[in-house]
Amino acid sequence: MAHVELSLTGSPPRESQPEDSLERWGRTAAAAPEPCLVIDSMSEIIAVSPSACELLGFPGQAAVVGRHLFGGILRLLDFTSVPSLLADGELEKIPPVLAYTSHRLARALMRVRSGDVVRTIDAVATPLYERDKVVGSLTFFCQV
Repeated sequence: MAHVELSLTGSPPRESQPEDSLERWGRTAAAAPEPCLVIDSMSEIIAVSPSACELLGFPGQAAVVGRHLFGGILRLLDFTSVPSLLADGELEKIPPVLAYTSHRLARALMRVRSGDVVRTIDAVATPLYERDKVVGSLTFFCQV
């Protein structure tokens, strides 16, 4: 007859809380060399890369993470000959927001003011999912 012996030492390791999608992408974006941004479904900034801070005119990562994207941080302009601030109704159409509201890829040009500098930026955003639910978006930027 076979003999099986089982020995347990110490307590089993505790299972850590699994990291969610926004945390994973946020950690990746914060360290990325490419200009990118992660926001949640309420347009709160979860993470932004240093190069995106420079391109978008943000004062720095620590100053914007946890703040609402449109809370005076991102100054978007229209494409008229004399640029003025983008109307509130148009804000929902920018790629970072449109990606999570439409649950699809979104791409568009954006005009951003940083101090006295106005830049045109190409933005490509993808929705971020947690299981089957959209929880935010990841956006990559490139100056045109």
